[in-house]
Amino acid sequence: MKAATDKDSSPVEKKRVFLVDDHTILREGLGQLLNQSSDLMICGEASTSEEALNRIPAAKPNLVVVDLSLPDTGGMELLRLLKLRHPDMPALVLSMHDESVYAKRALRAGAKGYIMKHEAITEVQVAIRRILEGGLYLSRKVSDWLVQSAVSSRPGRDSHPINGLSDREFEVFEMIGRGLGTSEIARQLHLSVKTIETYQAKLKEKLDLADAQKLFQFALKWVESR
Repeated sequence: MKAATDKDSSPVEKKRVFLVDDHTILREGLGQLLNQSSDLMICGEASTSEEALNRIPAAKPNLVVVDLSLPDTGGMELLRLLKLRHPDMPALVLSMHDESVYAKRALRAGAKGYIMKHEAITEVQVAIRRILEGGLYLSRKVSDWLVQSAVSSRPGRDSHPINGLSDREFEVFEMIGRGLGTSEIARQLHLSVKTIETYQAKLKEKLDLADAQKLFQFALKWVESR
């Protein structure tokens, strides 16, 4: 049998992955898993959008994994900034937020995939590899839903008032619909109660709702319809 050449036996160059998540345990766990793989490695990490934008140029990643709930500008804004500053660098969203609610917005912002944190951590490797190969990664459920939405879309369908909300307004709206109170929303989004109250006031204005109870009912009905 012919011996392997140096080229055949040379190690595969690992693809570089940058993690952006404010949970240290998740970064450490995912980092250990990726570093143990034969084709992936962690080249850097950050807990905020600002840290990520400052560190990514030097880290030179092939892909960025982004959490949507970050303590400063939030993951959606980070996705847009990454697309603007590094248009050829793909991003994968790893989030606790329901993908059926947020995946479409994340893809519009520049993500190439979306995976929820309750999935097996090894599934993140599958998503990363698929994106690095030039593909997209979404769950079968969301893929089917996006196709169905495209097929059944009609003129005027996108005029729903929800589509006029900013990503942060939409995030607050969805959390209201899940029954979270102002203080809990503020805690989860790393914002002040006063800031959340300001978003609630903007939501009532944009959605033409008279009071907080009407806002809650509208948000609840929307969430239940998903």
